[in-house]
Amino acid sequence: MTPGESTRTAEAAAAIRHHYDVGNDFYSLWLDPSLTYSCALREGPDDTLESAQQRKLDFHLDAVRAHRARSVLDIGCGWGSVLERLSRTPSVERAVGLTLSTRQADHVTSRGYPGVDVRTEDWRTYEPGAPFDGIISIGAFEHFATPADSPAEKIDVYREFFTRCRGWLTDDGMLSLQTIAYANMRRDSASAFMQQEIFPDADLPTLAEITTAAEGVFEVQSVSNGRLDYAWTCEQWARRLRANRETAAAAAGPETVARYERYLKLSALGFRMGKICLFRLVLRPYGATYFNSRGGRRG
Repeated sequence: MTPGESTRTAEAAAAIRHHYDVGNDFYSLWLDPSLTYSCALREGPDDTLESAQQRKLDFHLDAVRAHRARSVLDIGCGWGSVLERLSRTPSVERAVGLTLSTRQADHVTSRGYPGVDVRTEDWRTYEPGAPFDGIISIGAFEHFATPADSPAEKIDVYREFFTRCRGWLTDDGMLSLQTIAYANMRRDSASAFMQQEIFPDADLPTLAEITTAAEGVFEVQSVSNGRLDYAWTCEQWARRLRANRETAAAAAGPETVARYERYLKLSALGFRMGKICLFRLVLRPYGATYFNSRGGRRG
């Protein structure tokens, strides 16, 4: 790892811990029981947060054909909702989760899921011992680039991610990716509050940056925009946090609660106005011969 990569990894770890290590007790007050902290997949007006989150997990597991996979990697595994489901999938013998949050890693480890290995490690430094049949990454991609990166530098970071994923996959493996992205909002109009107090050193991608970075490495099989799903998800989280405000303040402090209530309100509004959106992408790797001819890296 180069000095530049080492610095970026250290900065990414600090930024992740700023947000995700606020406290498991705090998050458990307003997330669903699986502690899934990403956009749900809503089906209708009578849907519950719990059922919509399980439907989202189903989407990503189906995308990587988990029912016949022997090994799956979860990049940005959070509190382990995907890993828990993989541990109950008969075909899956090995499920690996990567997170930069020590509290999330400790939580997953404490659950004792069979066949699951959780690592407090960045994707930039991870080296698997064997290829995977599928890779899932939900809500991590938006943390890979920083506001200091130029558009070209962002694409380079994303391409490195896609190149590594391709090198970790079997030739018939699949990548399922979910990320927030810029929509009708310019990058220079992004909220300073969100970038400094909620997700420091994080910058959203655009769809064009994602597809440019994946060109020649992955073929985009499908892409959908779930921005209204995410507006609804944030509103559900905000409602639960308000209902547990006193307990949340005792767990994390009143300033933290106020900050998160503002963040969830602004996020819901941004999704509803189309300033930001939520992409779910299913990607198939190009064959090894084509991939290597384009200068890709295996292993």
